[in-house]
Parts: sequence; structure tokens; C-alpha cells
Amino acid sequence: MAGRLRRRLQNTNAALTDRPDFALVGVLRIPEFESSPWRAIYRRIVIALIVLFVAALVVYVDRDGYSDNQGDDLSFLDAFYYTTVSLSTTGYGDIAPITPSARLVNILVITPLRVFFLILLVGTTLAVLTERSRQAFKIQRWRRNVRNHTVVVGYGTKGRTAVDAMLGDGISASDIVVVDTDQTALDAAANVGLVTVYGSATRSDVLRLTGAQYAASIIVATNRDDTAVLVTLTAREIAPKAKIVAAVREAENVHLLRQSGADSVVVSSETAGRLLGIATTTPSVVEMMEDLLTPEAGFAIAEREVERDEVGGSPRHLSDIVLGVVRDGRLVRVGAPEVDAIEAEDRLLYIRRVSA
Repeated sequence: MAGRLRRRLQNTNAALTDRPDFALVGVLRIPEFESSPWRAIYRRIVIALIVLFVAALVVYVDRDGYSDNQGDDLSFLDAFYYTTVSLSTTGYGDIAPITPSARLVNILVITPLRVFFLILLVGTTLAVLTERSRQAFKIQRWRRNVRNHTVVVGYGTKGRTAVDAMLGDGISASDIVVVDTDQTALDAAANVGLVTVYGSATRSDVLRLTGAQYAASIIVATNRDDTAVLVTLTAREIAPKAKIVAAVREAENVHLLRQSGADSVVVSSETAGRLLGIATTTPSVVEMMEDLLTPEAGFAIAEREVERDEVGGSPRHLSDIVLGVVRDGRLVRVGAPEVDAIEAEDRLLYIRRVSA
């Protein structure tokens, strides 16, 4: 499947965003939670019976407009029989049941067997066509409504961990879009309930397909630093107001990411190296850092608005443990003199307790 999608992307000169929605099925996938197949069959049978009953009721109300070969008045059973053979496209032949018992058998036995045969014959084809149409409709609706979401480029170890952290902080899975060239990774993301896009995020049309131009934030978690730089350049071009956070392996590439437009850069190799070094002498510090970075239980680092009664006070005197103050988009540590007095527009970076 991944090979077919790759060839489809390579063999077309048209931008993805210019394609009709039905042509994006398989490239852009909107997740849905599947129910039991027996439940789906039961629902279809109930709908079919409702339609059959309504049609029979219509025929019975207008029974004076129908004639019986026997010359009798139409009963509701006759109307139900006529509806059954009509909706099942059976029609009339040289042999037709004329007694009520024969007609009842035809309704209860023959018709269900006929419907079951039709399900076996065309059910698979109809299911495929219906699913493709549903996906096309869902893609159309999603592209029209997606706003202020988060785009995650790369669903490897870093991207998956970033998504887990966001979900742990209460962000809805419907507000996260994953883009990758690995179909296996996209399948894993779809199983979590994330919207997925197949393609390279170095291409602007792929990023536009994710709705990056309307995104609140973009996370660049690629496996190569040069790819991260190119993705960041492309993302900043089409999303000038989005917050871009990128990960790199080597510290010497940090300035390239910042020049490309990244607001924050995380050096994965140096961060892991520091933790490894600290763990040899003070392993409890590493345990605390893991606790702070894990939102499920214990403590977590969070950001909040300033409350009205906190304006003018010192961040060091609050009940929360405040690590820094975000003022005019810039983080200032608590010890700095310029944040001794909290302003109403500030945001506080603090440690909050998380219940298990």
C-alpha cells in the first residue's frame, strides 16, 4: 500500500491541495472507531425492516388501488407480501403463492434467504464503495473545519512521545495531525485516533494538506537534522504565525533551525547525554526529571495565566512553585529583578501536582 501511495505522489504534477476530496482517500485519513460487524449487520437489518413496514403501510392505505387475482380485498398481509416481492425485485412469475400461509412462508423464509444471498453477492463491493465515499465526505468536512490544531511531522520515537505528552495534558486526539512517509507509523497513529497524512513534509502541498497554514503549533520530529531544517523552512513559509518546535540530534545545528524559523529547538542527543551523566552520581535527579516530564502522575511542568489577586506580587511568594515568567513571549527566570512584580499579561511557568 505504501508503494502505491508513493508512486501516486510521484507521478502527479498537481498539488495535493488542488485535488478533489475523493482523490485524497488513502493520502489523508480521518480516523474512525470501528464497531462490531455483527452490530453493523443488525443495524442494517433493522433499517431494512423499517423500510419494508413503511412501504407495506403505504400500500395498505391505498389498497383500493390494487387488485388481487383472486378478486379478494387486500389485507395487510397481502400488502406486506406485495411490498416484499417488489422491494426484493422478485416480480411476478407463472407461479405465485395465493394462500395466506404460502405468502407468510414467502415473507418469513424465502425473502430472508434471498436478501442473504444478495448480501453475499454484492455486500463486499458495496461496503468498499460506501467506505470510500464516507472517507471522501469526512475529508471534505475536516478540511473545511480544521483550525488551531497541532501538526506533528514524523511519528517515530520523538513524535510518538510528543503526541503522548499532548494527550496526557488533555489535548484532544482530533486536534493532532501526523504526517509521515512510513505507512506503518501512520497506521499506529490512526489506531490512537489521530488524523494522518501520507507524504514528505518537505513539500509545501503536503503541509498544506495537513492544514498547517491554520495550525496553532507545528512539531518537527524528523530523524535527520537536514530534513528538520528543510521542513522548518517550509512550515514557516506557509504558517508564519504558528509556533514551531523542532528536535535536532546535534547542537551545532541549533542555529540553523532557529534561522529557519523554529521558535524552540530541543537537542535530543545532548539532553540524553546530560541525563546519562547525572544518573551516574545523582540518579534521584533523573527520576525527578522523568516525573516532571510525565503528565500522568506526580508532578508536571505547566503554564497558566496570572490570577487577578496575584498581579503586583512576587512569583516567589505564590503557593505554586514558579520556575519562570513568560512576558511578551520571552521566558524570564524567577530570580531576575524585572519579574519581581507580576503583570496582568504575564504567564507563569510552574510545577503542578498531578493526581494518579
